[in-house]
Amino acid sequence: MRKATVIAAAAICLLLVNEQARGQTTKPTYVEFDAPGAGTAPGLGTFATAINTAGTITGDYLDASTVFHGFVRASSGTITSFDAPGAGTGSYQGTVGNSINTAGAVAGTYFDASQSHGFVRAAGGTITTFDAPGATSGQGTFAASINRAGAIAGYYYNARNVIHGYVRSAGGHFAIFDAPGAGTGAGQGTEPSTINTAGVVAGWYEDAGGVFHGFVRAATGVITTFDAPGAGTAAGQGTFALSINTADVIAGTYSDAANISHGYTRAASGVITSFDAPGAGTGAYQGTTASSINAAGDVSGTLVAGFVNKAFLRASGGGIITFQAPGSLNYTTATAINAAGDIAGFYLDANSVDHGFLRTP
Repeated sequence: MRKATVIAAAAICLLLVNEQARGQTTKPTYVEFDAPGAGTAPGLGTFATAINTAGTITGDYLDASTVFHGFVRASSGTITSFDAPGAGTGSYQGTVGNSINTAGAVAGTYFDASQSHGFVRAAGGTITTFDAPGATSGQGTFAASINRAGAIAGYYYNARNVIHGYVRSAGGHFAIFDAPGAGTGAGQGTEPSTINTAGVVAGWYEDAGGVFHGFVRAATGVITTFDAPGAGTAAGQGTFALSINTADVIAGTYSDAANISHGYTRAASGVITSFDAPGAGTGAYQGTTASSINAAGDVSGTLVAGFVNKAFLRASGGGIITFQAPGSLNYTTATAINAAGDIAGFYLDANSVDHGFLRTP
């Protein structure tokens, strides 16, 4: 116990040293926010999903009728709601903002009465909708990430419900791809999750046996697959790549043979470093998920321990601190971190209503 305490203290000191080296010596501050029109009943509220270098946040909210709407929160705090043309108005239909680039353009997905579609919203508010070639009714197109140049990475379902990846250029051209080894059964295939400034894409694929593997696709189209050491090899287990930075370093999570999740980073050279946030649970379907990495190599994410969710910040040197948003009832989720170290996410209050938050160093 004494050794574990010393190690934890050393990790926190290392994180503080790294923050001081970048001039981050002040106590973190939190801003909590709600999108206008967000519902106030249990399960409803505001979900912040991405933040850019200017501190602009995007995400979505559920209104009182359980309809999704997108939003953009400027660094000044002003929140603008939006809906993609054609978005449905039925329960759990609507518009979901997934990613925002440095120019303030948002990429995401909207749901009508029958399927999903992709969209890109320019910083000025103009929205362009799209469907990937081969996307079929009943499933559709999902837009996951947008880079500085306006290229979007995402995936779609074909007529056999097989999943394929795509990159859509700012001009609207689609490059369709599948990771080597991706399964061809219903619900299997390739799912890109992130694209960086250079056009490098990362994500995961599900093989014919239901096992997940990570992949990275170079801007040239060459795809490299990988598995985190210790990743499980049974159906539903494996490796997931969730975020990539400008240095081609990937952050993600993997589930082991006991269905426990662990965070990892993968360097551009292919070297993988695994880690667990302090206090992360060691039971099935608990553990550590690394959701976002910034240019400095700092990682944000979420740990699960029993019925408690905490956010964490892992400095590039390896030190990890955990935190809860003020007002949270043991349920804080960190979704994104920007170059300044600002972290966006959402938390659940005592009434089971979700609220967005911004944590600044």
